[in-house]
Amino acid sequence: MRKAKVLDSARLNYVPLSATHVSQTYADWINDPEVNKYLETRQTTLEQLEDFVKGQEKKDILFWAIQLKDSNKHIGNIKIDPINDVDASGEYGILMGDKSEWKKGYAQEASERIIKFCFDEFNLSKITLGVVEENTAAVNLYKRLGFEIYQIKENSGVYEGKLCNTLRMELKK
Repeated sequence: MRKAKVLDSARLNYVPLSATHVSQTYADWINDPEVNKYLETRQTTLEQLEDFVKGQEKKDILFWAIQLKDSNKHIGNIKIDPINDVDASGEYGILMGDKSEWKKGYAQEASERIIKFCFDEFNLSKITLGVVEENTAAVNLYKRLGFEIYQIKENSGVYEGKLCNTLRMELKK
């Protein structure tokens, strides 16, 4: 079974997400409308979050907590889930939960490090993702990382209570 291992980059550490990362602060991220507006999960309790994280620990996925290197402050999560062995691909997801750390380049730094690790260590041939078209900050990040749109799924997402398009994007090794 694949498991995330401790990694780092210039300003960040990446440690396997575990129940030790569950906190009221983490739950508050999920419950914050500004943070969760593009997430599938909109509300959670501390107990639900703990159950979720414990369930993820049992799966064959790569899931990291993103922490500031200088303080070990947990600022978000990044994962590759699921991993498809048939076509050597993985589905990427990132959550930058700590709003005080937004717009500092951490999402790009984390993404670059984790994507490189997955291509090199697990020999993935591509990484895919889905993003609602309205999430322009994320779409722009993914394009900077080299992701390209390969499919537009019309009216397949929901944003602010309305149907919207979901972009399927991929990055090939």
